[in-house]
Amino acid sequence: MNKEEEERPCSSPRHLSCVSPLLHTMTTEPASLESLHVLYQSDDYIVVDKHWDIRIDSKMWYEKQTVQAQLRHRFPQLADPSTYYGFRFCHQLDFSTSGALCVALNKAAAGRAYCCFKDRTVTKAYLALIRDWVEEQTQTLDFRIGKNSSEGKTHMMCIEGTEGCGNPKPCQTELTVLEYGLYDGDPVTKVLLQPLTGRTHQLRVHCSAIGHPIVGDFTYTLGADDAPYRMMLHAHLLHIPLEPQPLLVSAGDPFLPVVDPKWLPQRTLRTLTTTMEALLEGSVEHDRKIKEEERKRARREEERRKRSKEQRTEQESEEQRRQCQEWLSEWAGD
Repeated sequence: MNKEEEERPCSSPRHLSCVSPLLHTMTTEPASLESLHVLYQSDDYIVVDKHWDIRIDSKMWYEKQTVQAQLRHRFPQLADPSTYYGFRFCHQLDFSTSGALCVALNKAAAGRAYCCFKDRTVTKAYLALIRDWVEEQTQTLDFRIGKNSSEGKTHMMCIEGTEGCGNPKPCQTELTVLEYGLYDGDPVTKVLLQPLTGRTHQLRVHCSAIGHPIVGDFTYTLGADDAPYRMMLHAHLLHIPLEPQPLLVSAGDPFLPVVDPKWLPQRTLRTLTTTMEALLEGSVEHDRKIKEEERKRARREEERRKRSKEQRTEQESEEQRRQCQEWLSEWAGD
């Protein structure tokens, strides 16, 4: 596949760079060492479309197939021997979650991306198929999430108030309904999920908390939802407001009948394109406001320093005048 086949522009504000994979890169086949789909590549970053049944990395000797191994296989010359895994992953995706995953190719690039994630200026949007039809078309899911300490569930997270939920922390997710339909004959809703925080398993726990678990989520249905070939959660879009050029990458939409015929849309409420355009415009406006506030703070700080300097100058001048007067008095007395 050449570069033109791997990348093409997607709908986005004109000043942002954005690429998305072609439809034929999406598959229901299991991952392999060769099946790494690169969405974007520069001297500083690679963004890949992570497969739905592969870990990012692993210290277990038997885990031969990971994104780290795929990267080493495709780009052996880019691996950094000073790091444990050879590549610096800017964020995480669960084993069963597919989609856009950003990798930094040097320490400086990793630091710039880290600052964006730390400051919560990164925009992430996920596509999901969730069980049953969601009546409320747009809503904010606001459940505090903590680690589950119950026996047999220590690998899970849970919402505040449930048994064994320790140290729950604030957690918010924006949910927008895109389509209603059927998956393998059962009612499901296609939604866009935007995490406003970054807790472990956040989207899976929040969807389960409102009674609409993600299709194929074996863990948070306690093993009941085991028929689908994968968990239907996909990191569709990643926007990192790097300077001077923000990084905006779309990993497409794997939840289409041409990819998985078991999914049959029946009623569309809003298109993915228009929904993402609105989300990105909101993100750009949010970034603009943050930068404007930073400029205002910088101006206020500069004015404060200027006033402080002027006050010191006045005090110094007054002191000089006082000393001069004392000298003149002493000279006159002589």
